[in-house]
Amino acid sequence: MVVGDFESSLGTVVIGSGPGGYVAAIRAAQLGQKVTLIEKENIGGTCLNVGCIPSKALIQASHHYQSMMDSPFPGIEAKEASLDFTAIQDWKDNQVVKKLTDGIKFLLKKNKVDVLEGTGYFMDNHRVRVMGEFGGDTYTFENVIIATGSTPIEIPGFKFKKRVIDSTGLLNLTEVPKKLVVIGGGYIGSELAGVYANLGTEVTILEGQSSILPNFDKKLVKYVEKSFKKMNVTIETNALAKKSEQSDKDVKVVYEVNGKEKEIICDYVLVSVGRKPNTKELGLERIGVEMDERGLIKVDEHCQTTLKHVYAIGDIVPGLALAHKASYEGKVAAESISGQDVSVDYRAMPAVCFTEPELASTGLTLAEAKEAGIDAKVSEFPFQGNGRALSMGKAEGLVQIVSDKETGEVLGGQIAGVNASDLISEITLAIETSASIEDISLTVHPHPTISETIMEAAEVGLGLPIHI
Repeated sequence: MVVGDFESSLGTVVIGSGPGGYVAAIRAAQLGQKVTLIEKENIGGTCLNVGCIPSKALIQASHHYQSMMDSPFPGIEAKEASLDFTAIQDWKDNQVVKKLTDGIKFLLKKNKVDVLEGTGYFMDNHRVRVMGEFGGDTYTFENVIIATGSTPIEIPGFKFKKRVIDSTGLLNLTEVPKKLVVIGGGYIGSELAGVYANLGTEVTILEGQSSILPNFDKKLVKYVEKSFKKMNVTIETNALAKKSEQSDKDVKVVYEVNGKEKEIICDYVLVSVGRKPNTKELGLERIGVEMDERGLIKVDEHCQTTLKHVYAIGDIVPGLALAHKASYEGKVAAESISGQDVSVDYRAMPAVCFTEPELASTGLTLAEAKEAGIDAKVSEFPFQGNGRALSMGKAEGLVQIVSDKETGEVLGGQIAGVNASDLISEITLAIETSASIEDISLTVHPHPTISETIMEAAEVGLGLPIHI
């Protein structure tokens, strides 16, 4: 802090306390660094406060409510199911989000990470100004890890107001809308469409591309589309959202499909067309850190920018905008500052969409493997052939494993089905350790479990299937 003509050094500074920032701060402290974390809003960032965690809480609650309304098991029927959305939101905020954010605060304190509340921006290569409600102070630092995350993109004709909202607004509604329009059928849009459809909302998804969830294999996306149809979710693809007109009670959405203009009147509009990096207000131009045309910070395999003592991680660097990617990069950056010989390896970076059923992917798709010049193949096993899935009433789904034809090395995988978010880790580990499909098939999987679908898909790849 500036005191007269003197400034105190903070050692290693981390700007942003999301899943990248707080993990980087703790790992740096564990390695003996003096660490200060700067956060302008809430510890835990978007993910814990208004993103990953609260959305999964509402997803789980909506599944329970829908199961009570329409049990998948013959002979089990609820005569009445009530919904207190205020109580659900209170549980989400205080029993889930608050517990986790309080836990992170405890971990930061335990690891002796100092926390400064305020907005940080660079004065020069080794000084950062932290502005709070009542002014600011300037600090010097030796190294810095930038982890400022991203914010939702606003589109023309849909300025965020009372009834045109982003994912944060939708997660914090105090009522269950009767009608909801979701602009963008990617991860966030599809997940939240499912939440409110389960709670009884009439949902319409407007997707600009030819399919929702374009990052996943179309064959697997069909399971989600089928589920949405059962939930009475309308999907309009190749749709261009043009404008919105709000009133006190509703909002009119005007959009175009194949040259034909249409309109919907609904209670709320969720705009979920992507996110932009939070790099504009940092003063990066003052210190010469290079960025690309999208505002993403250029980094090397050590998460190091064009300045050796400045690192960047998470949504503000190229690659998938995933919380676990940010955490992984945070560890690499902290360890690099400590002098360890580490670098990022994105060969096995899993991605999950918590729809019904869940979708998950990792490594290469078959098309990507062939594009890389690898003679690859894909082996599949349906959830319908799995005893545990059948007994759970969750037989919809499919496992795909991509492998090298000659060596059998696992290159990637995609899953649609119950617990896909957990199952994908086995394929990810196989890629990370250069395991083969034979290694997976020789690994004894407990019976009856969903994990057997991975073993069965590997056996299909070996040409030795048992249950298909």
